[in-house]
Amino acid sequence: MNYRLATLADVPALEELIPLSARKLQTEHYTAAQIEGAVGTVFGVDRQLIHDGTFFIAETEGRVVGCGGWSKRKTLFGSDRARSTPDPLRDPATEPAMIRAFFVHPEFARRGIGRRILELSEAGATAAGFNKIEIIATLPGILLYRAFHYVNVERFYITLPNGAAMPVERMSKNPPPGQDKTARAPKLVGN
Repeated sequence: MNYRLATLADVPALEELIPLSARKLQTEHYTAAQIEGAVGTVFGVDRQLIHDGTFFIAETEGRVVGCGGWSKRKTLFGSDRARSTPDPLRDPATEPAMIRAFFVHPEFARRGIGRRILELSEAGATAAGFNKIEIIATLPGILLYRAFHYVNVERFYITLPNGAAMPVERMSKNPPPGQDKTARAPKLVGN
C-alpha cells in the first residue's frame, strides 16, 4: 500500500470511492435516507484540502482505495459542493486542526488504511503548529478515533438536504505532552 498527497487528478477516483465507501460501510450505523442525504454534501470531495496539501490517498496498483486528511480551515466537514463562502484559515495557537473526510474502499476495510492516514494527518497538523485536533466523527469512525485517544466533546445531528438528520460526534485530542511542534511531517512511503 502506498500513501501520498492527493492531487486534483485524483478527484474522479475520489468521487467514485467516497459514495461507494459510505453506501457499503455506513449501513450498520445510518439509514439509507441518512446516507443518501449525506452523499455529495457531508460525504464528498473538498478540493481545498487538496490545494492545501493536507489530504492523503492510499493506493495499490494505481487504484485509490482510501483517503482522508486534516484541515487548517474553518470548515468542519463536508464537500466543497456544500460550501458557498470562502474558507478562512484557523489560528493554530487558539483553534484546533480538523481531521476530515476518511473513506476506505469496502474491499480494503479493516486493513489499517484509516489508521495510517490518521497518523499522517496528526503528524501534519502537529508540524503545522496546531495544539489541538478535532473531528466531526461519523458513528462508524468513533472506535478508530478512540483508539487514538480522541474523546467525545458532544453528540449532535447534521440536518441533510433531504431532511434526514445524521448523528455525529465532535471528538477532540491534544497532542502528547512534549511533542516537538516544529518537527516535520513524516515522509510518505509505502508499507
